[in-house]
Amino acid sequence: MSVNASHITVTLPGGEQRAVPVGTTSREIFSKADRALAAKANGKVIDLARPLSEDCSLDLVAPVSPEGIDVLRHSTAHLMAQAVKRLFPSCQITIGPVIDNGFYYDFKYERAFTPEDLVQIEAEMQKIVSENFPVSREEMPRDEAVRFFRDMGEDYKAEIIASIPSAEPISLYRQGEFIDLCRGPHVPATGRIAAFKLTSIAGAYWRGDARNEQLQRIYGTAWANQKDLDAYLKRIEEAKQRDHRRLGPALDLFSLHPIAPGSPFFHPKGTLLYNILIQYIRNLYTRYGYSEVISPLIYKTELWKTSGHYEAFHDDMFLMSVEDGEYGVKPMNCPGHCYLFASRKHSYRDLPIRYADFSRLHRFEQSGVLSGLTRVRSFTQDDAHIYCTPDQLDVELERFVAMTREVYSAFGFDRIEVTLQTRPEKYLGRLELWDAAEAALQRALEQSGFAVKVLPGEGAFYGPKIGFDFRDVLERAWTLATVQIDCAMPERFGLKYVTPEGNEATPVMLHRAVLGSIERFIAILLEHCGGNLPLWLAPVQVKILTVTDAQNTYAQHVHEQLSKADIRSELDLRNEKLGYKIREAEVQKVPYMVVIGDKEVSTATVAPRGRKGEKISPLSVETLIDRLDTERMPGGAP
Repeated sequence: MSVNASHITVTLPGGEQRAVPVGTTSREIFSKADRALAAKANGKVIDLARPLSEDCSLDLVAPVSPEGIDVLRHSTAHLMAQAVKRLFPSCQITIGPVIDNGFYYDFKYERAFTPEDLVQIEAEMQKIVSENFPVSREEMPRDEAVRFFRDMGEDYKAEIIASIPSAEPISLYRQGEFIDLCRGPHVPATGRIAAFKLTSIAGAYWRGDARNEQLQRIYGTAWANQKDLDAYLKRIEEAKQRDHRRLGPALDLFSLHPIAPGSPFFHPKGTLLYNILIQYIRNLYTRYGYSEVISPLIYKTELWKTSGHYEAFHDDMFLMSVEDGEYGVKPMNCPGHCYLFASRKHSYRDLPIRYADFSRLHRFEQSGVLSGLTRVRSFTQDDAHIYCTPDQLDVELERFVAMTREVYSAFGFDRIEVTLQTRPEKYLGRLELWDAAEAALQRALEQSGFAVKVLPGEGAFYGPKIGFDFRDVLERAWTLATVQIDCAMPERFGLKYVTPEGNEATPVMLHRAVLGSIERFIAILLEHCGGNLPLWLAPVQVKILTVTDAQNTYAQHVHEQLSKADIRSELDLRNEKLGYKIREAEVQKVPYMVVIGDKEVSTATVAPRGRKGEKISPLSVETLIDRLDTERMPGGAP
């Protein structure tokens, strides 16, 4: 409780309470505030110099904390904008948010920025840090702020401010000669920004709309100290070496061409990998009770108008006019599966029905966001839809979790984080269905034993969702398996089944995928293992290398024996030095090489070696086959 109208009660970490005058700042309360970047009042991060106006619990935000890192990166974006304005005064600034592992700022300038400009900008940023300007917050009426930025020639800032409701206060942050529109919070002074690096330049559109004018985006990263920055830059360098866009062509798996933006060409080896993944999931479908179907690629758009996708997804579809109306290439399978379910009458005895579909899907992703295999226009999912009774729902969710665990175990994915994504602001379906669906997903996760993070409002427009996020060797999180309970489509399509009492009821509909997009999964897998695919997934499992032409006949015999055992082998009979052949096979990341010289021919053996140079004692071909069979079993290779 407040002592009186002029004082407030502040509760410090540990429970100590202090009565302080209204308007006291966190910096004045904490003796060690100089070590912090900001404060946290009732869980909200604020500037150290922000006056306190109500009773609150108060704590400091350390530079190494997640909140501190966000404050640091936001402040570094302002630091970069100030340096850009100093060096290029006619440049206009737009927005500069925090993103994963860093920040960016978009600029409008008459010429393209260059890598040399980044070096110059970074040096100017260091100079501003050394000048140690205090960072202060100001408020200004909206109309006055619009005029203020227009007078400075910052038309984009003026446009942003003009779109803010008139009753909302406009907060500005000033450091030295630079002032920017921002909600904050920020570091108390530019000298507190410890370690940063500008990383790249890219194009961007104003407000993210391709119909607007193009801007230039400068990306950067900032950390609490130089050690953390150096570690991050090392990870980035490793990520470049693991980049699937480099590995794919290098390993002869796939290529990308401007003739088909966002639609990769899979080479024979890449197609083999693609099909192994699909066959692995197909094998699981037999055990988990799925029926595979094939649904049309092109539909009249009435289908998506019924499902609700047309309104929500219209701009992301490939549409065309045909003689009897508008058609679209399907971006998802679910509406078609609803038609499939409705094609005949169902009893409760028929349920659950599990339709699996590997049909190709097409989505019109903007060219600016296309990225290798992770963001494409043409792709396939291990997609399935389950229709069940309400009483069967919990068991179906349990089966989904079990299948997901099995698949992740096969790929060695052991760092899993689970999210529950709830009803968004705009949604389809009845509220009571959403509440029941969210409760069912919560039950499933509680029973599975996963620690769960709730993401309010991030569900799909048609239903809440569970997402299984896999964290790779570079500490990046990727959402792979997902399951959603549909709160809209069964009713919108009029789906029914006959209950034991002879009445008609609406089935529960689940959307689920385990690998997700096969294209995206391949990209994630390649980057996680650096191209060193496990034996069961490697397109070429064994490379047979001869020392001279004299061993070619025996090498061919070995190749035939391996092929009969369903081991994917390749012959290298070229008249090249053995060392050259070995290095080339290592570059291609073939799991095993078997060297055949005169000794191996005379003893009817092979001399295996691993892709990282591990030498194995000579083996008979039969023993090698047994060894390879054992090694590839855990992955469930077909």
